[in-house]
Amino acid sequence: MQAAPEQAMAGVKLWQDWAAKLGASLLDPGAPFGRVMKVSAAGAEPMNSDVVGMSILSAASMENALAMVEGHHHLAWAPGCSILVQEEITIPEMG
Repeated sequence: MQAAPEQAMAGVKLWQDWAAKLGASLLDPGAPFGRVMKVSAAGAEPMNSDVVGMSILSAASMENALAMVEGHHHLAWAPGCSILVQEEITIPEMG
């Protein structure tokens, strides 16, 4: 989607405000995703995905992470917009 410069800057401002609100808890503000490829033992092939970007947060619990995205500006983009929150699990053997 192409936005007028004013619209693009308004979107950047929303990101900056969210980042400022989270402070050090926002480890990586992320970026939009481009092409998606599905890789299997048979090789790689193009794939569709509804996931359009990512950010990495640091939270003490899932509840804290959910609070960080409550009211996120992406939720107002269009009907049906959502945010997936996934927890990273530590693998003790990986030290």
